[in-house]
Amino acid sequence: MKTVACIVTDGFAPFEFGVACEAFGLDRSDDGIPNFDFRVVTPDPGVVQSKMGFSINVDADLSFAYEADLVVVSPVPHQYWGRVDDRVLDVIRAAVARDAWVLSVCSGSFVVAASGVLDGRRATTHWMYAQKMKEMYPSIDVDPDVLYVQDGRIITSAGTAAGLDACLHLLRQELGAELTNIIARRMVVPPQRDGGQAQFIANPLPATTSLSLAPVTDWMLDNLRLDLTVDQLATKAHMSPRTFARRFKADFGATPAAWLARQRIIHAQRLLEKTDLGLDRIAYESGFGSAAVLRQNFARVLGITPTAYRSRFACHLDEACDDTGMTDAPASAEAGAEASVLVSVA
Repeated sequence: MKTVACIVTDGFAPFEFGVACEAFGLDRSDDGIPNFDFRVVTPDPGVVQSKMGFSINVDADLSFAYEADLVVVSPVPHQYWGRVDDRVLDVIRAAVARDAWVLSVCSGSFVVAASGVLDGRRATTHWMYAQKMKEMYPSIDVDPDVLYVQDGRIITSAGTAAGLDACLHLLRQELGAELTNIIARRMVVPPQRDGGQAQFIANPLPATTSLSLAPVTDWMLDNLRLDLTVDQLATKAHMSPRTFARRFKADFGATPAAWLARQRIIHAQRLLEKTDLGLDRIAYESGFGSAAVLRQNFARVLGITPTAYRSRFACHLDEACDDTGMTDAPASAEAGAEASVLVSVA
């Protein structure tokens, strides 16, 4: 992915527009991250009014978007949902036809839906608008409970911060886990929020509960290779298993099993990028137990084999290939199989 076109029209949401600029428009070459040719485009170049009362001047028309590797669709107010500019819809259809990426943030999914490319596909939007999308586009499988959805090369996301999660999800596929983690660190956001996490978390600002679980999650990250159970984790948190599972889901928007599975995948990605370790050793380090189980989880989550992932994203900068957090592996692959084979927490 080398070229990115971000479409804005009257009524665009500034924050979500800024998300696209932050994710794809900044020069991060000093961190070894390739730059994208990022351009803001609009059907009629000139002044484009935001929903917040200020405007921006956009010089480029939609021509660049017809060739871009990624087309980002900014959200628009509800009064525009039923009357999207046909020129924008044509750009989206053309992008899907040539197998380019299409990514929408928040209510930008209504623009993508109006083009027809989401018919028969799964998608999401902000939970407040999910029912409206179901009514307007009954042929779309709308999931109101997740941060983002990828169906093929179309990514739709929920509101505000979920747009950042969707962008990082796409960058992880294009740049690999390590470079995406660098981008996330510069944004000062977590790099690993999975799309399946809940949009609406029971405790949006769990000041005390998150702090109480932080030592447990830190310990989990330091011990990914172990067979971790809810009972064991609950004991460390000084809670009953039922209370721990409920508290974890409320704080993190995911079950301990789902959260742990994602951390194991991310750690395996880093090892594949930054080391030349064999698959059995990587499986041990990341808690999958065997290369076969590692392959199974990679195929399920990432749609690619570990070997193919390494071939694409292997790090070639010595100074960037350290700090992998490895432990002493067992003496044999058979011993490694004693480590956790699949996530055992529920």
